[in-house]
Amino acid sequence: MAEATAKKLLREYETVFLMKPDLGDDVVDRIKDRVRGIVDREGGKMIRFTVWGKKKLAYPIQKQNRAIYVHAHYLGGPSLVAEVERNLRIVDEVTRYISTRLADNVDPDTRETLEDVKMAGDVEERPVSAEREGGFREEESAPVETTDEEATDEA
Repeated sequence: MAEATAKKLLREYETVFLMKPDLGDDVVDRIKDRVRGIVDREGGKMIRFTVWGKKKLAYPIQKQNRAIYVHAHYLGGPSLVAEVERNLRIVDEVTRYISTRLADNVDPDTRETLEDVKMAGDVEERPVSAEREGGFREEESAPVETTDEEATDEA
């Protein structure tokens, strides 16, 4: 009888996966919903999704220099991670993934479900600035105006 009243403790995991950079928000949401469904089906608890946005990769993956980064934070057992990774492996839009165990023996009642977050990510490729070409930026070339009070304070 004591076993029936004992709470089921779960492990805390995070999975970061990279998606192809040319995908729209609807495809990213579809993959998030798929992972969320797996976590619910396997008896886990989804804490939060964070879409980090499109970022530059350290090296090209499938001839792409950028990817959409998505971070999933959830609670579950070891079989849950295997199932999430199995599903990410068969989705063509996902290029890479990695899962990490953050903590053991976590009570799911102590962790609240947080709202999903979407970050802007990096700005698209920027042209070479004038500073690299040996010139000055506009902010640096403009003279700095000082008042008489500031001039006397500096002296």
